[in-house]
Amino acid sequence: MSSLPLVFDAPKRRMPPRHLADLDAAQLREVVVELGLPAFRADQLARQYYGRLVADPDQMTDLPASVRPAVAEKLFPKLLDPIKQVACDDGDTRKTLWRAGDGTLLESVLMRYPDRATLCISSQAGCGMACPFCATGQAGLTRNLSTAEIVDQVRAAAADLRDGEIHGGAGRLSNVVFMGMGEPLANYKRVLDAVRKITSPAPHGLGISQRSVTVSTVGLAPAIRKLADEGLSVTLAVSLHTPDDELRDTLVPVNNRWPIAEVLDAAKYYAHKSGRRVSIEYALIRDVNDQPWRADLLGKKLFKALGQMVHVNLIPLNPTPGSEWDASPKPVENEFVRRVRAQGVACTVRDTRGREIAAACGQLAAENA
Repeated sequence: MSSLPLVFDAPKRRMPPRHLADLDAAQLREVVVELGLPAFRADQLARQYYGRLVADPDQMTDLPASVRPAVAEKLFPKLLDPIKQVACDDGDTRKTLWRAGDGTLLESVLMRYPDRATLCISSQAGCGMACPFCATGQAGLTRNLSTAEIVDQVRAAAADLRDGEIHGGAGRLSNVVFMGMGEPLANYKRVLDAVRKITSPAPHGLGISQRSVTVSTVGLAPAIRKLADEGLSVTLAVSLHTPDDELRDTLVPVNNRWPIAEVLDAAKYYAHKSGRRVSIEYALIRDVNDQPWRADLLGKKLFKALGQMVHVNLIPLNPTPGSEWDASPKPVENEFVRRVRAQGVACTVRDTRGREIAAACGQLAAENA
């Protein structure tokens, strides 16, 4: 299969130093031996990072103090600093603005519910997909994130939940969604590596179920098919936003390369290979994509392509400052849901979280750039 087109490549910027989370088990052992340490220290370090959620060798009490500086230099460079955290929903939603070592800004959002805790993570700093209603798309693409920068967002959130740093007391991170800044499938290799490390059991992964991980895409059809062949059982979420190519060419410019029929065909292939129902993300925008006929067409196209293996996740738009886009009124939203369901397709409205803390992807980074 051909690689993704160069137009979606990130700017050529230096990636952060190598980190333990960038390495597989064999590579980690090689580095440990190069440091003059016995090979068993590799599993020991992995258990500290993935199992005990520790990223500072000075806190690794089972590691001799004399070797901690060398281990820190070779395997635990500082990746991300939390420079701002804002919370709402009585503390159950917390957005973190991170600064990477090169000054790059990125975001993650931790959302606590009665039955689960979900972390929304970024896979790129900025985004090159240029969707006009998205704050990240408006900012453009800065660079891809490294595997470790992606994984460390998850480790940090899991540690904070375990330690009771989030409203509601100690808990466990149960779900991860790649729906933050960036197009995950445009950073394919590192995102796939991060997914495997997030879902692998100890000592070389965080042990979160693959079925509790969602990878979102605006519709990079070849990459969807490639992901289907990886043998994973993660949920695929396709940001469709309209059922007609004429409007989608504007709302999601990548549609000019891979139109709706090709995207849905790739989604069907993913559903067939993985056995997982595909999620269709649809940001409902007042007087733009919320017409009854579009609801009917959406339901018909999805049922024809995917049958019962699809679910529409309707998203009330969270407008960005200065944007001409606005959320649809509640009665329009309700009618849209009814019409999609009438075509035999499951449809629900996403719970709106964090509207008062610049919750739309990229807003906090844009305000602090």
